[in-house]
Amino acid sequence: MKKFFQRTSLLLAAAFIGAATLQAQKSPQDMDRFIDALIKRMTVEEKIGQLNLPVTGEITTGQAKSSDVAKKIEQGLVGGLFNLKGVAKIRDVQKLAVENSRLGIPLLFGMDVIHGYETIFPIPLGLSCTWDMAAIQESARIAAVEASADGISWTFSPMVDISRDPRWGRVSEGSGEDPFLGGAIAKAMVYGYQGANLSEQLRRNDEILACVKHFALYGAGEAGRDYNTVDMSRNRMFNEYMYPYEAAVEAGVGSVMASFNEIDGVPATANKWLMTDVLRKQWGFNGFVVTDFTGISEMIEHGIGDLQTVSARALNAGVDMDMVSEGFVGTLKKSVMSGKVSMKTLDAACRRILEAKYKLGLFNNPYKYCDVNRPARDIFTKEHRAAARRIAAESFVLLKNGSIKQHPGSLPEPLLPLKKEGTVAVIGPLGNTRSNMPGTWSVAARLNDYPSLYEGLKEMMSGKVNITYAKGSNLIGDAAYEERATMFGRSLNRDNRTDKELLDEALKTAAGADVIVAALGESSEMSGESSSRTNLDLPDVQRSLLEALLKTGKPVVLTLFTGRPLTLTWEQDNVPAILNVWFGGSEAAYAIGDVLFGDVNPGGKLTMTFPKNVGQIPLFYNHKNTGRPLQAGKWFEKFRSNYLDVDNEPLYPFGYGLSYTTFEYSDIALSTPSMGQNGSITAVVTVTNTGKRDGAEVVQLYIRDLVGSITRPVRELKGFEKIFLRAGESKTVSFKITPELLRFYDYDLNHVAEPGEFDLFIGGSSQATKTARITLK
Repeated sequence: MKKFFQRTSLLLAAAFIGAATLQAQKSPQDMDRFIDALIKRMTVEEKIGQLNLPVTGEITTGQAKSSDVAKKIEQGLVGGLFNLKGVAKIRDVQKLAVENSRLGIPLLFGMDVIHGYETIFPIPLGLSCTWDMAAIQESARIAAVEASADGISWTFSPMVDISRDPRWGRVSEGSGEDPFLGGAIAKAMVYGYQGANLSEQLRRNDEILACVKHFALYGAGEAGRDYNTVDMSRNRMFNEYMYPYEAAVEAGVGSVMASFNEIDGVPATANKWLMTDVLRKQWGFNGFVVTDFTGISEMIEHGIGDLQTVSARALNAGVDMDMVSEGFVGTLKKSVMSGKVSMKTLDAACRRILEAKYKLGLFNNPYKYCDVNRPARDIFTKEHRAAARRIAAESFVLLKNGSIKQHPGSLPEPLLPLKKEGTVAVIGPLGNTRSNMPGTWSVAARLNDYPSLYEGLKEMMSGKVNITYAKGSNLIGDAAYEERATMFGRSLNRDNRTDKELLDEALKTAAGADVIVAALGESSEMSGESSSRTNLDLPDVQRSLLEALLKTGKPVVLTLFTGRPLTLTWEQDNVPAILNVWFGGSEAAYAIGDVLFGDVNPGGKLTMTFPKNVGQIPLFYNHKNTGRPLQAGKWFEKFRSNYLDVDNEPLYPFGYGLSYTTFEYSDIALSTPSMGQNGSITAVVTVTNTGKRDGAEVVQLYIRDLVGSITRPVRELKGFEKIFLRAGESKTVSFKITPELLRFYDYDLNHVAEPGEFDLFIGGSSQATKTARITLK
């Protein structure tokens, strides 16, 4: 049998590598017969081995045979590896599995390809602010092309966890606070990775298996602390958090990653209701489930059993693959022999891993992703970088653009865009750091090959604008805190001069400039995994630097680098212009230049609410009402739901973002004011660009269910469309409203559209004021 697999695979490999990108798709019956025959020949140990996903260790090309992981591969005790980079290394290891193991079963090779491979796109939170599903799908498509060219067949993306708490660092890796938008983005990402045609997904050698994560509710951890407990009603789960995972399943996602948190007192990794009842039975998911890093062994610390117990609980719950813990390979045979795990359950998990490999075409050609000629042709190409630059500029959110006098005696006009003349000083600790430009979770990035903001602007404006630079301050006054915030090779190279010496140099540089671009905010690793924060202000020394720059009287643009919403109340009150650039990826410096100097008109819209202070958190637009709501336009009223020290409103609401032009909305026109359970209503607005520049606008539809059998949110996003308008141009935008859009989960978790009245709101943010009322009969 081993020789049969080797002979068939190797002959086909020679024909496929470097040839056509499509592979023939066999019928499900062919797959079932193939896997049935294979499982019958597998030992218990080999079945369990398919469920084992170890980290690679120190495997290097030419040395694979001597590594510890290699020995396990030869014994059939490994189903896949992750975070091994380089097609030559991967081909070397795949050869071990195919030629040296008894059955020659190929391996999966996974990697955290989160927002690009070597061509890096904006962090996912920034990417979501494009509200451009075609661009988001394109970013995943390019990531799949590059990763597959380097041997990767599986990515641990998209991360679709809904979060309303910016203290949690991993908001940078998600798509914000809204489930409707999050679901649309989840689908776009899966289609980008796996292919948009459900019947033909994964046939090409530049399509890779997606893994939606973290199932489920990981973004709702208590206190905004990573890995923390999650506790909520099932009604809230389904109405406010679960849809993006379900949307990914609808898009055909091939794998799901279990979350670290507990749900209903049971860790997700051992939660049978979650993994079997909801994911498989209710949603019809037919792929495989993998744990997160050491997710099985961590259940020991959760306090639900020893390694054998938690491993058996995970498999019985519906988890198929064990990442790193080696609880399956270490204990499952004993659990099977003792009857704690049935052979039927083990076979089902093994089958799901084998099916994924079959659907990827790895049995047909184990070297499908091992064409050593592809990296030079397909990775970090001119075309990919151009797309990354365009999409990065689309993700930036203009938070403020105040009017100033550009010259003595002139009329006030918006500070941005900057004129291509004079001297512009880039000042701040984020102004000249290449390694921080890609942002967190860019594990395949070429950190020193991407220009810093200063370098990019200097290159772009050569011969037009004199670009100068000073660091101005360290990232944070506390050196130990800065070290925690600049891990994984992302150091800002802490300057040992005193704060005064750094500031004096910055002020000297500012004195010779016409405009100051203050490059401030977070380092890339101040957000991301295990990067929770309780204080979301600009760090101390950066605020002092900004205050000093404003006192010079020079125009100041705050170019804000961040992986989360920050508390910017002081900055909003005092800084003339604020451009949130998130972390824009490998081409971020050029994209920032495009926007600052007006070659691109910013059109990004926030997908997370920015609070005025951390005491308002969690703060989100689609909240429930109370029995004592604060009246509109009021700050405080005794015995109402409000604070003594700050109003209830956000600093910047969900959906908010300015432009270099302005847009005006007409009243809403309805095709009919009411509909039956099989009907529909079309809502139409006309949007006009009333400014002097061409620009993009995200037209947003919100709906409020006025009376329900359970309490309903004050408004919910139910539609959006991004349009481009030339100066003076008008366009009509239509939204088709059906009963399906009005559905929610009632008290008994039935998915219902209840008859009654609904208010529609259409505009440029969640605070849209154009309204109309409809009735569902």
